[in-house]
Amino acid sequence: MTYYVDDDKPQDFLGQHPDSIFKVHIDVELLNRENIADPLGLQVNGFGAFDVYWDGILVGSNGKMAKSGRAETAGTEMTYYLIPEKLANLGKHTVTVIGTQADLRESRRGIKVKLESYLRLHRAPLVVMSFMNLMAGAFLIAAIYYFFLYINSTRKEATVLLFGIICLLFFCLLIIEYVKFYINIPYTNFYNRLQIVGLLTFVISILVPWYFMLQFGFKRKPLLLILLIISLLTIYIVWYGHYDFTAIYFSYAMCAVSLIIAIDATFRKIKGGLIVVFGLLASVVVNKYIFYDFGLFISFTIIVLSMLYLHTIRAKALEEAHNASLLLSSRLQLQLVKKNIQPHFLRNTLTSLIDWIEESPQQGVVFIRALADEFDIMNSISENTLIPIRQEIELCRKHLDVMSFRKEVCYTWEEKNIDANEEIPPAVIHTIIENGITHSLPPKQGCIIFSLSFIREKKYKQYTLLTIAENRNRKKGNSNGTGFKYIKARLNESYGSNWHFDSFAVEQGWCTTIKIFDKK
Repeated sequence: MTYYVDDDKPQDFLGQHPDSIFKVHIDVELLNRENIADPLGLQVNGFGAFDVYWDGILVGSNGKMAKSGRAETAGTEMTYYLIPEKLANLGKHTVTVIGTQADLRESRRGIKVKLESYLRLHRAPLVVMSFMNLMAGAFLIAAIYYFFLYINSTRKEATVLLFGIICLLFFCLLIIEYVKFYINIPYTNFYNRLQIVGLLTFVISILVPWYFMLQFGFKRKPLLLILLIISLLTIYIVWYGHYDFTAIYFSYAMCAVSLIIAIDATFRKIKGGLIVVFGLLASVVVNKYIFYDFGLFISFTIIVLSMLYLHTIRAKALEEAHNASLLLSSRLQLQLVKKNIQPHFLRNTLTSLIDWIEESPQQGVVFIRALADEFDIMNSISENTLIPIRQEIELCRKHLDVMSFRKEVCYTWEEKNIDANEEIPPAVIHTIIENGITHSLPPKQGCIIFSLSFIREKKYKQYTLLTIAENRNRKKGNSNGTGFKYIKARLNESYGSNWHFDSFAVEQGWCTTIKIFDKK
């Protein structure tokens, strides 16, 4: 359908009348119609409450005009009207809009008209809404999924939470932008929706670069975030009242900062950096050459897809690291079990057992039971990730009983403030005790004492095992042995990076600490 609109003529618009009565004449020329069977429609955009006339004949109203004793009932900013077929002939016509505008007079928005198929005027928003609803639904599901992933994950990744928030905000942005097709919004509230759109765009423009900073390990996060916020505030001040331009420039600032981060990551050869660079450049092109309502959301979608790709890379890396940790833990666990049944250990243990049976059969029976109990506990916990601390202590006590028979050395177990509800990776304390037995000399009188204590603070909990004895030749930081590797692998498997392990000499003997931090 081809038409011509002559809206350059002077208009009697928002005069000095208390009710701000206006009357607008707009000349249009209908040059051709593609399908005569399709009824002709008229789209009118403007503020106020008004009646619309086509060649002097009333074709519809928008709200109710203010009259003596009756306040104005505000109309909507955009309305559609059906032109009777007998009036829809080719040629020149005049659209007259008569109404009142009691509010937002300072806006001084003009009246715009558009001729189109009446059915097409109504179908076009439905087509747009179908795509936007599909997109909004996808982002809502993604937001919910990543919130659940963050809540139920043992690793509280900030990027996971941030990505969920961005998806939720983008869902809200889509809904607010196209809510005008769901409900009638009086022109008096027209700018409220645009202000919400601007606020959401402002927040998204901060969170997206922040996400890239975290994913790529950008070094100067605070400085760049401050510069970004200053830039966004400057855009808001300079373009105040120009809502579409403000949102567009917000998105440009966001893309510019994100590009700096992505290019830096590319030069540092971080996986995914180049993909993000191409995605950001594509979003800039789309936003530049496609109509704002579509371009902004398509460009944002490209950016979010780039972020999702980065997250999948990160998730894959974490999964590979976790699997590697599990394999290492399993291998060291097997080595630890083999250590207790290796020929050297069995030979020495059986030799000691024979001696005890010959010299003191009753004590020999106690020796056998202690050895059997240790093997039984070791077998029952070897496949677990975490076990109750009481079960770990029982394993340690049984091992001390066995070693006291083997080495004929007195070993004493002490404990302080142990919380029976706590759990710990299996055989961790047991391994520290084995190390203590190997590297400690018994005193001339008395026993080697192993004292385990537990404390809980606001941000962490800590186990401390003090070996009270004379130290053999060993140095702080000698953590390359199989035992210490096993402990660290087990801690990493259960707590990620939220732990600290230390072993060092003290005046009384040797002290080993395991500090477990609360999940962030």
